Amino acid sequence: MSLTVMCGLSFSGKSTFAALLAERLDAEIISLDAINAERGLDGGQGIPLEEWGRTNDIGHARAATALQAGRAVVVDDTGSPRFIREGWREVAASARASFSIVWVQIDAERQRERLLANRAEQQRHDVIDEVMAAHVDGFEDPTDENPFVVDADDARNPAVAEAIATGIRQRSR
Repeated sequence: MSLTVMCGLSFSGKSTFAALLAERLDAEIISLDAINAERGLDGGQGIPLEEWGRTNDIGHARAATALQAGRAVVVDDTGSPRFIREGWREVAASARASFSIVWVQIDAERQRERLLANRAEQQRHDVIDEVMAAHVDGFEDPTDENPFVVDADDARNPAVAEAIATGIRQRSR
């Protein structure tokens, strides 16, 4: 049994990769964007920290329930800052589940291209420039937390997802 937290900047491909990974792990996806939407909130427009805290609390409860039922969990979120990851690590420890981070990396130029393409195509919610700037400035990378690393251009690659899933399974033994 495992709890895997996606980590990375907006528009890196975390949600896309989370879906591929969850399929390979037969895992439940806990999407913080979906929880925010259920609550009538849009993270791309800016959400007060106390509301993000509530969203995380709901996500933690859902993950704990899934883990207690013997299900693997993939958390679809930015995974930043570090204290957010630590909260998920505690959820995993409480359920005696393994914990992994999957860091989907994207460079600033590619991220901007994807943001602007999304504004033109509107395939997902927008992230306004002020929120994006704060997100980039406040991002705490998990370099020293032994993450699995995925390049943003590989976020749709099933072979990469299978390789990461294999690594997660090995950690959960």
